Amino acid sequence: MNVLIIEDENLTANRLESLLRKYDSSIRVLAHIPSVAEAIAWLRAPHDALDLVFMDIHLEDDLGFRIIEQTQLTTPVIFTTAYDEYMIQAFKVNSIDYLLKPINFDELAAAINKFKALKQQFGQSIPAAPDLETLMSLLGRSQPVDYKDRFMISVGTKIRSIETPDIAYFFLEDRVVFLSTKDGLNLPVDYSLDKLAQLLNPRHFFRVNRQYLVSLPAIQTIHTYSAGKLKVDLLPRPRHDVFVSGDRMTEFKEWLGK
Repeated sequence: MNVLIIEDENLTANRLESLLRKYDSSIRVLAHIPSVAEAIAWLRAPHDALDLVFMDIHLEDDLGFRIIEQTQLTTPVIFTTAYDEYMIQAFKVNSIDYLLKPINFDELAAAINKFKALKQQFGQSIPAAPDLETLMSLLGRSQPVDYKDRFMISVGTKIRSIETPDIAYFFLEDRVVFLSTKDGLNLPVDYSLDKLAQLLNPRHFFRVNRQYLVSLPAIQTIHTYSAGKLKVDLLPRPRHDVFVSGDRMTEFKEWLGK
């Protein structure tokens, strides 16, 4: 069986591949793809026959649903995500199942077994919509998101507790993620920006680009440049200018208006 993993967090993608090999060592992962744009390009290019796609919904440049829209993807999909609110939409496209992160091996195995059963029953014409019983079961398991309200940070031999409201923004520098407090203290954290975007309340924090995840109170001024490019002034002031990625500007403006 040939599968494609569309996931923007490398550790998660590697773990998923490891779980797939644990399930069946003959499974071939044709590629790990981190973004919507790269996934669209890959799917439009020649490649070996594809049997199943594992797709994170919230990718680094857009929602995974755009891949299905742009490529008219007919390959069955198992969604892997930490975002419960996308569940209904996920089941309106050609998904086999919906797995919440961190992915549990038994649930992954059950999803693949479901795919195999559907394939045996329907051949290549696996029905796009999952059965209602499965959907209702998943809805019943959904729990309200419990966002992180503090971070435990090691500073030398001491451990500090930083309340989330005291954090101005997170940034990536030299492959290390730091949190910057409102009083200008920069401290390393043991999370990727992708993981932090899942742990923090999206009403209070926004991923403006690959390097910065900012809180609303930290934004002091927004400047419009040519071609609609946006520059964001943060407080405390970061070492580098911060721009909103072009593919995130519409979502950023909507977030500001909430």
